Amino acid sequence: MTNGKLVRVPTGIEGFDELCNGGLVKNRTYLVAGASGAGKTIFSLQYLYNGATKYNQNGILLATEERPASIRENALTFGWDIKKLEDENKIAIIDASSTKIGVPSLEKFIDVRPFDIDQIIDQIIAIQEEIDATRAVVDSSTSIAYNIPDAAKARIELLKLSTTLEVLELTSLMTAEIIHGTEVRGFGVESFVTEGTIALYYRRAEAQSVRLRSMEIYKMRGTAHSNKVHPFDVTGNGILVHAHEEVYGEF
Repeated sequence: MTNGKLVRVPTGIEGFDELCNGGLVKNRTYLVAGASGAGKTIFSLQYLYNGATKYNQNGILLATEERPASIRENALTFGWDIKKLEDENKIAIIDASSTKIGVPSLEKFIDVRPFDIDQIIDQIIAIQEEIDATRAVVDSSTSIAYNIPDAAKARIELLKLSTTLEVLELTSLMTAEIIHGTEVRGFGVESFVTEGTIALYYRRAEAQSVRLRSMEIYKMRGTAHSNKVHPFDVTGNGILVHAHEEVYGEF
């Protein structure tokens, strides 16, 4: 907070920042939740890419489900050269997926003890010092929670991670998968350890026999935001939110 005003971190995602007074509140952690295919990883990666290329804000990606090579390849379809940004120390990827499935990794940063929160935090601290990061993404927190069978312990561990990111002054996103339709109650423990929830929907419109994408800012503590459901598209340049349009009825 500067002079009594909340400092904003723009995502650079066209249309989204308009929904929340200019962007995310600095040094807080937000949940990006949605079903498979809703666009959670695209949203989060676009946030990191825009930070590094538009705002001189470097970022860390903790990849728990997708191998870094696949992330780089998929990013290139939007024109995002993540490897170049890694070489320039503007983005760093922690490979937390290879060890989990028992395959070797040649990545610079590797989570060698899968989902050990203390080790993950140590790596994030070291990387932040190395590249001067101010943004972070955990994709996804669902994998971490699933590997901690006790729900109470999972909540504590995710709270530890979320709080540490904030103490390190990293403005962060955590993705989480939901398998229900539109019921926000299914966000899980992640919603209790973050400062806001951005819900992405990918629903089939029976009348048109197509799937439609929409989003809402379900909560964002301490700041005003749109309370409406807005459509968005995944374009060749990434996500485009239609901030002046609304989705009514089933979404």
